[in-house]
Amino acid sequence: MTTPIPSPPGLPLLGNVFDVDPQNQSESLSHLADIYGPIFELRLPYGNLIVVSNHELFDELCDEKRFTKLVGGALSELRLALHDGLFSAHSGEHAWGVAHRTLVPAFGPLAIRDMFDEMHEILTQLVLKWARYGTDYRIDAADDFTRLTLDSIAFCAMDTRFNSFYTEGMHPFVKAMQEVLLEAGRRSVRPSFLKRLMRSADQKYADEIEVLQSTALKIVADKRANPTDKKSLVNAMLNGKDPKTGERMTNQSIADNMITFLIAGHETTSGLLSFLFYRLMANPEILQQAQREVDEVIGSGPIKVEHLSKLPYITACLRETLRLTPTITGTGFGPLPDTKEDPVTLGGGKYLVKPGSKITMVLPKVQRDPKVYGDDADSFRPERMLDEHLNKLPKNAWKPFGNGSRGCIGRGFAWQEAMLATAMLLQYFDFRMDDRNYKLAIKQTLTIKPKDLFMHAALRKGIDPLHLEKMMTSDSQKAAQLPNVSEQANSKESEKSMLVYFGGNMGTCESLAQTVAQSSVSHGFKAVVKPLDEATDNLPKDHPVILITASYEGEPPDNANLFFTWLKNLHGKPLKGVQYSVFGCGNRDWKDTFQRIPTSIDTMLEERGAKRLVERGSADAADNDIFNDFEKWEDTNFWPTITKTFGSEDGADDMVGLDVEVSTTLRSSHLRREVKEAIVMKNELLGSGTEAPKRHIQLKLPTDMTYRAGDYLAVLPINHTSVVRRVIQRFRLPWDAFVTVKSGESYLPVGQPMSVFDVLSAYVELSQTATRRNIEALIKFTTDDPAKAELERLKGDAFNAEIKDKRVSPLDLLERFPKTDVPIGAFLAMLPQLRLRQYSISSSPLNETGSCTLTWSVIDEESFQGDGKRFLGVASNYLSNLHEGDHIHVNVKQSHQSFHLPLDIAETPLIMVCAGTGIAPFRGFIQERALQIDAGRKLAPALLFFGCQKPGQDDLHADELSAWALKGAVDIRYAYSRDPESSNGAKYVQDRFWADREDVRHYFHSGAKVFMCGSGKVADGVKATSVKMYMQANEEEGKPTTEEQAEKWFNAMKNERFMSDVFD
Repeated sequence: MTTPIPSPPGLPLLGNVFDVDPQNQSESLSHLADIYGPIFELRLPYGNLIVVSNHELFDELCDEKRFTKLVGGALSELRLALHDGLFSAHSGEHAWGVAHRTLVPAFGPLAIRDMFDEMHEILTQLVLKWARYGTDYRIDAADDFTRLTLDSIAFCAMDTRFNSFYTEGMHPFVKAMQEVLLEAGRRSVRPSFLKRLMRSADQKYADEIEVLQSTALKIVADKRANPTDKKSLVNAMLNGKDPKTGERMTNQSIADNMITFLIAGHETTSGLLSFLFYRLMANPEILQQAQREVDEVIGSGPIKVEHLSKLPYITACLRETLRLTPTITGTGFGPLPDTKEDPVTLGGGKYLVKPGSKITMVLPKVQRDPKVYGDDADSFRPERMLDEHLNKLPKNAWKPFGNGSRGCIGRGFAWQEAMLATAMLLQYFDFRMDDRNYKLAIKQTLTIKPKDLFMHAALRKGIDPLHLEKMMTSDSQKAAQLPNVSEQANSKESEKSMLVYFGGNMGTCESLAQTVAQSSVSHGFKAVVKPLDEATDNLPKDHPVILITASYEGEPPDNANLFFTWLKNLHGKPLKGVQYSVFGCGNRDWKDTFQRIPTSIDTMLEERGAKRLVERGSADAADNDIFNDFEKWEDTNFWPTITKTFGSEDGADDMVGLDVEVSTTLRSSHLRREVKEAIVMKNELLGSGTEAPKRHIQLKLPTDMTYRAGDYLAVLPINHTSVVRRVIQRFRLPWDAFVTVKSGESYLPVGQPMSVFDVLSAYVELSQTATRRNIEALIKFTTDDPAKAELERLKGDAFNAEIKDKRVSPLDLLERFPKTDVPIGAFLAMLPQLRLRQYSISSSPLNETGSCTLTWSVIDEESFQGDGKRFLGVASNYLSNLHEGDHIHVNVKQSHQSFHLPLDIAETPLIMVCAGTGIAPFRGFIQERALQIDAGRKLAPALLFFGCQKPGQDDLHADELSAWALKGAVDIRYAYSRDPESSNGAKYVQDRFWADREDVRHYFHSGAKVFMCGSGKVADGVKATSVKMYMQANEEEGKPTTEEQAEKWFNAMKNERFMSDVFD
């Protein structure tokens, strides 16, 4: 008795055609696999399609005694262009056999080795292009790698040059090939009745195919008319004989296979290289380890073919890239035409394969099967692909080059080309992404490539591009050095230069860096602000350096990862001469990782020879006083030391502010680069009667923005209109006034007119607590003696109690002291730039592709100042006032790798603990589990401990959670702080966690992962309760444990079995 194969509901006649995006079939099938599991069936225009996505089922398909390759989908449409070429032929076709047997020797190891020089020549063109364009050139990775692989395969296979690096546009053959690939994909999912109506598209498709065929046939004719002795693929096809039949390949077969080589060869290898460099840039430590291997094996001389076999780590990087993102994501299978198997089944007889059904796999899913690759199957970890580990993998667990007799004949060619390109590019360049927030997006034709991946390449170690060509081809190269930053500092103009590097994800550290730049003017310095990654291998030695950075769960910020990895891997004292200061931002609620990155950077710089100018400064976000702490460190420690060490000149008064011009005639708007537009679909109030209203918003995300359940959404807010109005009234400005920043150190665009309303709404923090330096600025503009005396008092001993603790902003002070005559430019100079606010996403991407939800508390409370004013949370109020159809600027931020659903959902139980809006990520987890259960999946159990105030009041998403609980997606345990009787006497969530400890211990011993989301108090309570449980369990087993030992056990489990997301 077989089990029905799960299938998504479809439409009459059309079936599941709308479940598969013709522009990205691979991701559509992956999405369906996440819901329906390792096997499901689709009804499509060309028949039923069975899709498998785990290793066990795919391993069956690879049995050539039962199954064979089927040409279907886009590949069947390509037969109009490729006919019976090696890639598109049906199994058993005569022309395929002749071509395959003729070409096998031409793709042998020695023949491929002989093509090294041709590959090297084409690659040299790419290297020189990047070197000459320079560091600022924005490289379209997929485009340039496509030019590289096209020219390589054309030169080696067709003995023809496309010269792609010497022309702006593409060769007509290449343009036609790209159009054919796109249209083949579209045609493969187009219902037959639509095909009959699209005559113009059919004609265009035929015209593009004619370009391919006529070009290839002309080359064949030219080569026959002008023969050479060159060992090339085209000569192998022209002159070779099938060893079995003695036949030669026909001119048409040669042309078909030329086109096949160009399509299959250039698409796959360019995709591999593009994905590889994305992975390397996203993992700087791996990038630097790969570069070290190149340096050790090849050095600075020209690369030789012998080197390629001595690069095991780069080999592993390429393998791991193909595991995660195989460029061909699916192949068609079907039972052998003469099979004796009746019925045909999969899954060891569990699933029936109906006659006429086609089968395919989602190879990226197959090669991430957690039963083969473990819980970190989604992670890029090249070590798992070193020979000793690769050889231990189950059969068919890594299969990027096809199966059996229909496997890729050009594998050796592609591998040599990819190894050469990777090694040579890493030998000469350092790489960084153009957009540090780039999230991998996929573009699909016949193969997949990264979409919109741009990067920058900087020559390593000051290599002079003028001598680069000689370096690549001669052993006696002369490497002229480019002047580095420290050498440039010898110029008179740079004598008082200072570099300020910042590392942070949310804008706070950048704002502090801008504060230094602003104050540097008054100390006779000119500070340049840059992301910390730009200091990699480029720390100056002739002027001071300040590094301002944060930690994120003990890891470097996105724009400091490359620098941190580089610094960690330095040996000896290479930084002797560097003079530096470090300032760290953090939150003590993350006790175990508080200030870890700033502390590590400070220590490593000194250990590697740099001189510390000032003891490391630090600020704690939990005190809500980062800016004042920083300014205090600046004024008390940093500037006195800097001016003493480097000398000082009288500079401009940094209290004067910005030189601005007011205009009332122009309008403009400036948006941040790192965010994109989302659209509000729904915004609703949750619960009732709580001090802070809770809301839920649904957003339509940009098409290239993706996330996983558990990730964050960073929101760029707008200040509340009531607060903006207060500023406009205070400065007596018309609502349609404009300002132009004419000069001054500022994050605001200089020389561009901007609406005052835009500046105050979208650029500056109006509610940021005032600092002592802000008060000092106000004193300079105050002529009223009583007001001046009061401001002096507030700047002194009264500051903490009356400014910091009451969250008094510069605007509050201006209203309190109306005789203070501060110009608008000076006021703007006091304000840090508006920062992103980060919220846990409260949905699963499986629920509705391209949308996400947030669940949050609206902060609107009486001001601590007690003057009748309201304190309004900037982002929470901004979100609460959005309506359907409004646009909002957002960006997805990945949470810690461990804070996601386990890959092995059938075997790993979940325990979730939260309070209030801490439910957000767990709503996404449970929603995803419910969808999977609806699709017939069997899941491990899940417990949710949820802290609320009262039933029916703030038990957020209660109806949804109850419905999902009935399906078996979750078992909910509430704790009501104001009605403990309704939650088994448990007042707080940690109390319920303790009360139900037997269930917790049962699931934990079954391999459960524990997730916690909430305030620092909740996190501390859950930790204390877990430690208490551990001690009790050991006591019962006769193994008494001290509290210190229990805490050590808990800390060792962090990010492995205990995952937390703390917010306040």
